[in-house]
Amino acid sequence: MRFVAAIEYRGTAYKGWQIQPHARSVQEQVTAALAKIADHGIDVVCAGRTDSGVHASYQIIHFDSLARRSPNNWLRGMNSNLPEDVVCLWVTEVDQEFHARFSAQRRAYRYVIFNNMTRPGILATQVTWERRELNLEQMQLAANHLIGEHDFTSFRTVHCQAKSPVRTVHSLELQRTGAFIYLDIVANAFLHHMVRNIAGALISVGCGEQSVGWVSEVLKARDRAKAGVTAPPHGLYLTSVEYPDDYQLPASPALITFG
Repeated sequence: MRFVAAIEYRGTAYKGWQIQPHARSVQEQVTAALAKIADHGIDVVCAGRTDSGVHASYQIIHFDSLARRSPNNWLRGMNSNLPEDVVCLWVTEVDQEFHARFSAQRRAYRYVIFNNMTRPGILATQVTWERRELNLEQMQLAANHLIGEHDFTSFRTVHCQAKSPVRTVHSLELQRTGAFIYLDIVANAFLHHMVRNIAGALISVGCGEQSVGWVSEVLKARDRAKAGVTAPPHGLYLTSVEYPDDYQLPASPALITFG
C-alpha cells in the first residue's frame, strides 16, 4: 500500500531534509517514526529537499508499507514518535502511480524578511534580518523580470545537480506587513538555492545597491558569480505543493505570517 502525508517542521536543528551520514536530518526523524509503526524499514520520498535551516509548513511525502495500518493509525503513530519540531498534518492512501516528487505540478515557497533596525530575538532562526530600509516597489519591479520560463543558471548553486537550469516561475510577489516583508514564489520546480539567491538579489535592489534592471542582466548572464550573495536560510519556508485534482489531497494550510 502507498500512503501520502503532509509534514510540517522547523528546520533550525537539522542539516536539511535529506538523510546524511553524520548530521541530523528531517528525513531521518520521519523514517524512524514510520519504521516503528510498520515494524519494518521504510523508504520516504519527499516533494522537494530543503536545505539546512530551512523550514516547511507543507512538505509532502509518500511511502510504501505492507503493514495493515489505517491512515489515522499512521498519523497518530508518527506524531507520538516524532520530535517536537516535526509534525505530521495528515495521511491518506493513494494508488501506486502517485509520486511525491514527480507527480507534483507546482511548488511554493515563502521567504520572510524582518526589515528593522534592531535584530529579532524570539524569531532569530525563523526570519531573515535586514537592517537597511528596503524599497518594496523597486524589489517587485525587479522580481517581475523573473516571472515566466527562463534559464536560472545565475540563481542556482554551482553544486546544483539538476540536469536542466530551465524553470517556470508562475508568480513572484512581495508584500509588507509592518516590519515583515513576505516574498512568495510559485514555480513548477526549483533549483538548489534558487529562492535564496533570488531573495539575495532582490534585497540588493531593495537597499539601493543595485538597479531594477540589474536583475534582468543577471538572469541573461547565466553566470552564478553575477548574482551576488545567497540570502540566509532562516526565513525560507516550503509552503505548498500542488498535485492533479484527481488525487483529492487536502489543501495546504494558511501561509506563515508574523506581526
